[in-house]
Amino acid sequence: MTKSIRKYALLLLMCMAPITVLALDSQELPDVKEGIVSIETKEPVRLVGYTVGDVIEREITLTIKAPYKLIDTSLPIPGYEKRYKGQLIGIELKSINHVKEESKNQTTHHIKLAYQVFTNNVVAKPASLGPEYLNLINTEDKDDLVKYRIPSLSIAISPIAIFGQVKIENNMSPFLGPLLISDHKEIQTLEISLVVLALSLTGLLYILGKRAWLPRMGRAFARTYRAVRKTENTEDGLKQAISALHQAFNTTAGMSVFNDNLSEFLHNHPDFHPIRPEIEEFFNLSRQVYFEPSFQPESKYGVNNDPHKWLINFTRHCRDCERGLIPEPMKAGA
Repeated sequence: MTKSIRKYALLLLMCMAPITVLALDSQELPDVKEGIVSIETKEPVRLVGYTVGDVIEREITLTIKAPYKLIDTSLPIPGYEKRYKGQLIGIELKSINHVKEESKNQTTHHIKLAYQVFTNNVVAKPASLGPEYLNLINTEDKDDLVKYRIPSLSIAISPIAIFGQVKIENNMSPFLGPLLISDHKEIQTLEISLVVLALSLTGLLYILGKRAWLPRMGRAFARTYRAVRKTENTEDGLKQAISALHQAFNTTAGMSVFNDNLSEFLHNHPDFHPIRPEIEEFFNLSRQVYFEPSFQPESKYGVNNDPHKWLINFTRHCRDCERGLIPEPMKAGA
């Protein structure tokens, strides 16, 4: 039988008995020339751990240049069980979905193959999907019949149950990637910690900050606290600090504040109520420094020990009250 007659006979068999053609493809037809067919595949993400009943899907896109055309009868047939070296491997083609897009210069075939596993073993064993052989014909030369091989995909079929002792390090599949420990909880904890740290730093900056660009940080006592800290521990420095504090009280209240109208000030500005005893001592100190040097009121918080240092602490407490914070009370006799 000549080569031409054999090809005509093979073409006739394609139309009448597709299953027979599948058996003859790889033996009788030459491979298609390079550059005629291009292929793109979308493989399953998981290649290991398949058991009985699992379905494995592959998506294949073939682009065939003219004048070659795919012979549709050479597409894989659902229900056909795959073989390896003539032996059934327990994987069956469950379904096939074929869509083609034709143009003048080429035809694109979108093929979805779904395989199902029908085998099990006591140990994991390798298997493969494919190869699948497709037949092409040259529409300009009916004698030109060729085949194209869709590459196979190696997978691993796992047993439903494991018998005996297994050493994982000796049974690692080459298809299995590294076993990664999830760090989701650690990352979540780190993110929460960073948020707490950011809020803590913001609060600390708000409490201890000296700048005026944060809310409620540029008010009278904030400026006075910076000024009082710069005064010297001398008689003139003490007078400057007391004068600055009086100005801060007046600016905050919108009027002159002294002991006789202190209750009105606290009523209008309740944030300062926690330090009322300190404010009263401040006015006593002011009276002593400016008007009655011989006036020696009893000091509950040790203002007479170091008036300058006491004024700095007192101004800081006023600043905290101004910001809506409750300062720690001064210790008696400090």
